[in-house]
Formats: sequence, C-alpha cells, structure tokens
Amino acid sequence: MTAYAISDSSTMLRRSLRRMRRYPSLTFFTAALPVVLLLVFVYVFGGTMGAGLGGPSIGANGRDAYLAYLVPGILLLTIVGAGTGTAISVAMDMTAGIIARFRTMAIARGSVLGGHIVGSMIQIFLALALVLIVAVAIGYRPGSGPASWIAAVGLLALTAIATSTLSAALGLATDSVETASNTPMILMLLLFLSSAFVPTASMSEPLRWFAEHQPFTPIVETLRALLAGTTIGSDAPIAVAWCVVITLASYTWARRLYERVPTRTPM
Repeated sequence: MTAYAISDSSTMLRRSLRRMRRYPSLTFFTAALPVVLLLVFVYVFGGTMGAGLGGPSIGANGRDAYLAYLVPGILLLTIVGAGTGTAISVAMDMTAGIIARFRTMAIARGSVLGGHIVGSMIQIFLALALVLIVAVAIGYRPGSGPASWIAAVGLLALTAIATSTLSAALGLATDSVETASNTPMILMLLLFLSSAFVPTASMSEPLRWFAEHQPFTPIVETLRALLAGTTIGSDAPIAVAWCVVITLASYTWARRLYERVPTRTPM
C-alpha cells in the first residue's frame, strides 16, 4: 500500500514538474518580488532602518546591519509568496474538474495533494537560492557554521511544507482561480506584522502583542539566529510547533475538501 502511494505521488510530482518546466517564469517571478523588496529596503531604507540595529551612525554600517536583519524575513517572504502559485494550481485542477476525475481513478487519495506540495517546495527552494545569491552579491555575510546552515534549511523546509499545505487547502476551498490568487495574501500580511522587517519593540503595544504571538515571529527569529550564528533561545521549539500544527491542520482540511463535489465543472 505504501509503495502504491509513493508511486502515485511520484506521478503527480512529475505532473507538477512538467508544469514548472513549461512555465519557468513562475519560478522567476516567485523570486522577483522578494529580490525587488530586498533591494528597495536595503538601498532606500537601509541606512535609516539599520542605524538603530548597528550603531548610531547612518551609512554603510547601518545599511549592512539592516541587510543582516532583513534577509531572514525576505527568505520567508519568498516562501509565502509561492503560496499564491500553489493555490492557483490547485484551484485550476479543482474548478476544471480534473480532481473530480482523479477521485474516480484508482490512485492514492493523498498523492494529488502530495504532488502539488512537493512540486511547490522544489519551486520554493529554487527561488530561495536566487534570492540568497542576490543577498550575498549585495553584501550579506551569514555568520553561521555547517550545523546552523543545516538547521536553517530544515526550518525553511518545515515552513515551506506548512505554507504550501495551507495554500493547497485554500485553493481547494475557493470556487474560482481568481479567488484562489488572493486568499494566500493573508500569510503575507501576517509576515509583515511580525519581526521580519522591524523589531517588535518598535511597534505599538497592541500590535507588538499580536506580532509576538503569531506564527511568523518565532520562525523568523529562529532563522535569524541560525544564520547569524547566535543563540537561538526559546523561539525554536515554538517555531517548529507552529509549522507542525499548521501542516497537520491544513492537510486534514485539504483532504476533506478534496472529497467534496466541485462547485464548477467544465461545460
């Protein structure tokens, strides 16, 4: 039974990879927005924003300090941004009646979702590599060792699984591709309301409380510590717990949505 599920998931993954190869611009644009925001934040706001992070002087040191602070948030923004493509792909299958056909075939139930999620993760890591190359090119120098890098990649993978699974569920829950393209935006809003771009200490009290008790702040703080080679603290187990809870809840929801009758079938 396990071999049967793995074989079906591999088939669905190949389907997702063919779509990715046919439309390489999707991977490029997944990385394009984070790269643009990275450059804008660093070169337009970096001197001022980094002054409070790296010392009293506004200039190269402040900009470099903000670049080191910003990159973990931009990496998470890359992951979150890919959720729109995942939701759209799943919604296209759902609203076009493809998933309805898959349900009538003798294939493992989880293989369709698995193919979309793993395909999305491959696209995410290609985009992450592009973003990281640009970050290094403009002066980003992480201070982590091999063990910290492995842990950072693991945390990025857990976050990618969680957001991709949630995005797939959101794609299944919508009744149109247009709606599916907008629903993952809530994840981007949560990221901007975290410590990804500014410290929570600079926020107003109600917003600070919200930022410190939502999923992305412990994730970004753990990733920032891992890449900087500093002490992780208590954020790591909270970050992992959030990723696991979101993944399990989203997958359970997606499996239930997968079994429902599609709201629109092809004419």
